[in-house]
Amino acid sequence: MFGGVFGGSGSKPAAAGPMGGMAGPQQQQQHMDPNAQFAAAEQEMEMVTDMFARIGELCYKKCLIQRYSDEELTKAEAVCADRCVAKYFQVNREVSDKLAKLSQANQ
Repeated sequence: MFGGVFGGSGSKPAAAGPMGGMAGPQQQQQHMDPNAQFAAAEQEMEMVTDMFARIGELCYKKCLIQRYSDEELTKAEAVCADRCVAKYFQVNREVSDKLAKLSQANQ
């Protein structure tokens, strides 16, 4: 579901889709039993929720001024938060890619 978007990748490479591109996780899940699909979707939602909670906590501590003199973010806070989230996703993606490569190499 969100694996490709948020850096999660399975141990198997995606199969080629009908248009020559890569098949998405939804196409791969069509072959799974409905209970397994639900469990996988539930686990993925928990992972995504956890990731967003970590991003929120980390970037809040790093970027937001702890005294609230204004209800709006300052420009510096907004830029910092944007960069913080982008870096988090970049690192998450790089780690996921490296783990996927290691997993493929061990098979």
